[in-house]
Amino acid sequence: MEHIRNYINGELVDPRSGVWLPSFEPATGAVHVRVPDSGVADVNAAAESAAAAFPQWSKTPAEERSRLLLRIAELIERRANELAADESRDNGKPLRLARAVDIPRAAKNFRFFATAILHSSTDAHATDATAVNYTLRQPIGVAGCISPWNLPLYLFTWKIAPALAAGNTVVAKPSEITPLTAHRLAEICIEAGLPRGVLNIVHGTGADVGEAITKHPGIPAISFTGGTHTGARIARTAAPMFKKLSLELGGKNPTIIFADCDFDATLDTVVRSAFSNQGEICLCGSRIFIERPLYSRFRDAFVQRVSALRVGDPLDEKTDQGALVSEQHLEKVLGYVALAREEGGTVLCGGERVALNGRCREGWFMSPAVIEGLPFSCRTNQEEIFGPVATLMPFDDEEEVTSMANSTPYGLAASIWTSDLSRAHNMAARLHSGIVWINCWMLRDLRTPFGGMKQSGIGREGGWEALHFFTEAKNICVKL
Repeated sequence: MEHIRNYINGELVDPRSGVWLPSFEPATGAVHVRVPDSGVADVNAAAESAAAAFPQWSKTPAEERSRLLLRIAELIERRANELAADESRDNGKPLRLARAVDIPRAAKNFRFFATAILHSSTDAHATDATAVNYTLRQPIGVAGCISPWNLPLYLFTWKIAPALAAGNTVVAKPSEITPLTAHRLAEICIEAGLPRGVLNIVHGTGADVGEAITKHPGIPAISFTGGTHTGARIARTAAPMFKKLSLELGGKNPTIIFADCDFDATLDTVVRSAFSNQGEICLCGSRIFIERPLYSRFRDAFVQRVSALRVGDPLDEKTDQGALVSEQHLEKVLGYVALAREEGGTVLCGGERVALNGRCREGWFMSPAVIEGLPFSCRTNQEEIFGPVATLMPFDDEEEVTSMANSTPYGLAASIWTSDLSRAHNMAARLHSGIVWINCWMLRDLRTPFGGMKQSGIGREGGWEALHFFTEAKNICVKL
């Protein structure tokens, strides 16, 4: 059995405690790797290493930083099949999804920010012919990057790449539930020749490692993706220390379907947007609002398509739905299906634990659930489930659906499906969502700002937003 190790000061090292935690393969329910049970001492060592590396790395020319990050991207692509297999085994997602989405996006994250830093510019302002002001953007120092389990390497690199590209050094914590590809990234960084201490990866629990990173006085910026409750806890700790914070948190995203939509294209994408990665994506459209004249037709076709999704071994190329990430999470999601019934909902399909044969007989699988008959204000429609559960609700007009869509404490993403683009633009402006897709879903341009409103987070990631977060602006005024 493989023992994951921390990556500190350019080396793979055991945790100071000498203790490892079990990490389970969701498809089998069995322990498949062991993860360092790290703590404050490991985080302190990583932060010291990062602080020592920062002066030289921050002065390294952008062209050299770019070259090293592009080398990392190249090695990710070279090891794509191995990384996809690790991601599937660790997370429970279908192998073909990891191969098509997660690993290519991880490489793209490094490529994007590696090239972006070669095209930066500065603002300059002439002040009544008496002075010239110009702005420098300088790296902050040591950045703390904490990422979740649902898109492990994809989101890990989404934080690390801009932080390193901007000239910061990093102390990073991946989820202890899905540690494998973060460990492989450490191996890749060693092979790529990344200088010692520039990136440090400390494995362990949020309560130990995540909190130690958040509290560390030598880590002035925290970028976190995860649950809203954890984000609030991080904010309570970091705010009094005046740390920069980027929090990408939960979502309860509306999908709004008008009767004049392209029916087939909408159906294809809405099935995917509700249940991709077992619904374990913060951007999944879990609340589906359908204009009343189309409701019955769309509901029946949607249920038919969802019922046909194949729940199976993630390694099987024919599998549509893999395993949920943990037994605890499976029980949570099944609990929401039970709650939906208590709240008066009708489960049209799915919502049950699935027992498979062979190697996956002890795995954490469930059939994707579609539920109707619930009020928009009930708990099932207000709380983030983060699993393969979607609710259907009819609406009569734009005012009604806008009010229902905006009713949750979240505001991450939404999608609108209509052939009337004037209506789509007007509605998009009124939705309380940081991202609105019109007639599409998960069509991403890495230059655009990514993040949510309300309890879906603070700040934005992506493009110049990310590079600005990981730098401080400094104004220089020169009298003429």
